[in-house]
Amino acid sequence: MNAPDRKIRPEIRQLDEAAVNRIAAGEVVERPASAVKELLENALDAGATRIEIAYADGGKTLIRVRDNGHGMAPDDLPLALSRHATSKIDGSDLLDIRSFGFRGEALPSLGAVGRLTITSRAAGSEGARISVTGGRISKLRPEAAPHGTTVELRDLFHATPARLKFMRSERAEAQAIADTVRRLSLSAPYVGFTLADVSQQAPRELLRLDAAQGALFDALEERVAAVLGPGFTENALRIDTEREGLRLTGFASLPTYSRGAAVAQYLFVNGRPVRDKLLIGALRAAYSDVMARDRHPVVVLNIDCAPELVDVNVHPAKTEVRFRDPGLARGLIVSGLRHALAEGGHRSASAVAGAMLGAMAQPSRRYTSDRPSARAAQAAYQLQAPAGLADAQSEWQTPPAARAEPALEAPHAAPLGAARAQLHDTYILAQTLRGMVIVDQHAAHERLVYERLKRQRNANGIAAQALLIPEIVELSAAEAAQLLDFAPDLARLGLTVEPFGGTAVVVRETPAILGEIDARALMRDILDELADLGSSAGLEARIDAVLSRISCHGSIRAGRSMRVEEMNALLREMEATPLSGQCNHGRPTYVELDLAQIEKLFGRR
Repeated sequence: MNAPDRKIRPEIRQLDEAAVNRIAAGEVVERPASAVKELLENALDAGATRIEIAYADGGKTLIRVRDNGHGMAPDDLPLALSRHATSKIDGSDLLDIRSFGFRGEALPSLGAVGRLTITSRAAGSEGARISVTGGRISKLRPEAAPHGTTVELRDLFHATPARLKFMRSERAEAQAIADTVRRLSLSAPYVGFTLADVSQQAPRELLRLDAAQGALFDALEERVAAVLGPGFTENALRIDTEREGLRLTGFASLPTYSRGAAVAQYLFVNGRPVRDKLLIGALRAAYSDVMARDRHPVVVLNIDCAPELVDVNVHPAKTEVRFRDPGLARGLIVSGLRHALAEGGHRSASAVAGAMLGAMAQPSRRYTSDRPSARAAQAAYQLQAPAGLADAQSEWQTPPAARAEPALEAPHAAPLGAARAQLHDTYILAQTLRGMVIVDQHAAHERLVYERLKRQRNANGIAAQALLIPEIVELSAAEAAQLLDFAPDLARLGLTVEPFGGTAVVVRETPAILGEIDARALMRDILDELADLGSSAGLEARIDAVLSRISCHGSIRAGRSMRVEEMNALLREMEATPLSGQCNHGRPTYVELDLAQIEKLFGRR
């Protein structure tokens, strides 16, 4: 490469408006789904209660969004296509933002990279239509239109054809549009949404979400069930907790109802869909003790707070936010979810029972039969005994008045029932009032021992082990200051860190439960955690991992024979222990089948 010619001085020039809009569009409109998001947010800001979305060829050739919001007057349409023109803020306070949009960039950016047409009519005014192609605005024309606004975007990126090369397949772009509609619909349960693919001659409706009714939680549950399926709401916990001006509401799945990827995590701040690293990290921390590393929870969660407590003006796409107190937001999610999971007790996902039924079910003829009476059941039991045939015949030949109904033992009324048998010295079979429960004795006892160890840790603190030779760790000035500020909290976890002069620190004590460790590596891990999240969960997580391993080795092993008293004691402790529905690794500890499911297996229903 030749050295630049220093004699040629580059000239500074002002970019024209079209170039500025195309550059801005690159930040706001990355793909068709981004355009759909901006248009849907405008419709929601306009107070729409019904929004219709249509696209063709994955949104590359057509995107149309029609709403019944308050619309725009004819004089407002040309201004709406100007950069940084908006009706949502007055510019005096950028922290007091109560709408989805506020930058005034979406419509001019779309007009800069595609062929945009807006038709709108406000209450008390006539309808009008305006178009913009490649940044050139047409004349305003009168148009007969219903109340509301229709925005039609054709040939996206025709003005920037290089962007077309980076677009994915039509199917992938269509899936991204559908996900955008679902995500925004969860933030507005009282608004109806329809999504259609009009690529063919006959439009194909892909999604219809009617406006939900009722109180907030009921409306949200109805919308969540429509978007994520009733299986999620059946296996989810309601979340409603508040701390210092921040309120967390929504639904979070049981640990045993999880996904292999984080594709069903819907997070909102003041109703705005966000993909924020802080919130995702808090979600992962909340489930870290009850879910395997390769599994992910399903959640629909919203943080409500005063607008001045969160900055949404971080990125033009508005998917990132910055809290004034990040630790407070993270702590709210972690504590709120952990509290809800603990209150869920031993509850396990019904999806586990469904999977079991699917594995057990075999094609068979269907028989209809009423459940036998106690007298018939007793006769059947006698038939199975040696020489029981004659006794059974005698029983049936005896007049009803001459005999008493046998008193069958009732199952235990406790949630997990009464132990009836042990299968393969590994599984406990218990009878409940509604059906039966199969318990993995090792997984269940592992969770019980683990929770017991954690309670002891919280009650007595973590024992510290003094190092024979204290370890000196060299850090930067900023790292040393940050670590020493957090030293009192680390001391509660059994880690004693003191200044050693200059930018070095000395580690004098480490948690005894961790045994021999690399103190230098531990300091680095804690600093990374502090820099990323503002708190250190890493040390506690490592201690919890050790406690988990200890509980695993100290639990009842598979293959050990148990007495009935021991099995019932285990069941009762499971009912009293939070999170006992799953082991330390996120696997279910028991499966419950009710009588209706059992009878279905045998063709009785």
